Amino acid sequence: MSTAPDTRLLKQVLATVDGDDPRLKQVVSALVTHLHAFVNDVRPTEQEWLAGLDFLIETGQRWCGPHRNEFILLSDMLGLTTAVDDVNHRGPDGMTPSSVEGPFHSPAPPRELGDWISSGPERDRATPTVVHGRVLDCDGTPLPGAVIDLWQANDTGLYDSQDDSQDQGNLRALLTTDAEGSYWFRTIRPSSYPVPTDGTAGRLLKAIGRHPMRPAHLHVKVTAPGYRTLTTHVFLAEDPYLDSDAAFAVKPELICVPRRRESPGDQERWRMDGPFEEIEFDLRLVPLDWTADDGEQTEERQ
Repeated sequence: MSTAPDTRLLKQVLATVDGDDPRLKQVVSALVTHLHAFVNDVRPTEQEWLAGLDFLIETGQRWCGPHRNEFILLSDMLGLTTAVDDVNHRGPDGMTPSSVEGPFHSPAPPRELGDWISSGPERDRATPTVVHGRVLDCDGTPLPGAVIDLWQANDTGLYDSQDDSQDQGNLRALLTTDAEGSYWFRTIRPSSYPVPTDGTAGRLLKAIGRHPMRPAHLHVKVTAPGYRTLTTHVFLAEDPYLDSDAAFAVKPELICVPRRRESPGDQERWRMDGPFEEIEFDLRLVPLDWTADDGEQTEERQ
């Protein structure tokens, strides 16, 4: 008896994929083809298939809302967000690589350069930290007026939306670069933390024997007229989870070494009351009209 897959059903389904949008037709046709190949390869039982559908239903109905999107988390944990990011954000040498946004982005309060973005109890516990740098193009030209959207977890690995002890907007900021394209702010050192494990993503991680940890990082999104929006991370060097990030988001160019500063001069320069850590990280944006050397279309999607 032949074990070769019967392609008649697939051909029947693909024949019904039509419409006025050729890109939609391409995407749906490819999706149907890969899903049928999955079924022919894995040969799931009816019970397994229904369990998978129930898993997706639970993800949407129970674990998605204004402050949490479990589907994004699942996409991150399976490396799919990074895969999509990589095919959409090529650029010239010197660009800051993009990285996953994650499930905890939300509107941030506008702040002035140099402001403290930490106002919760973590301010008394954690290591004070100054973060600064410049927003530039890939040739090193400063970009004044660029808007930087920042968010981070506290020293226990919690974002404001997860932690009742933090006010909404804590450890978040919207900053605008100065005439030299510079930015700076004061905060606390973030810590490594587990992604939420109480939902479907956590259940899947446990079932396949993976840890849920993310290395310590800051999230950054930068916008400037005429340039591609950059969404990325700043990771802290020597974190034990840099090589096994649960979201597969670490890239070597995004790892930064915090430097201990104790001198009175450094404290005065950065308006700090005692020893602190300094993180310096420049962000280099890609012009919207950048084209690849191999003649690809101009990249204009943001």
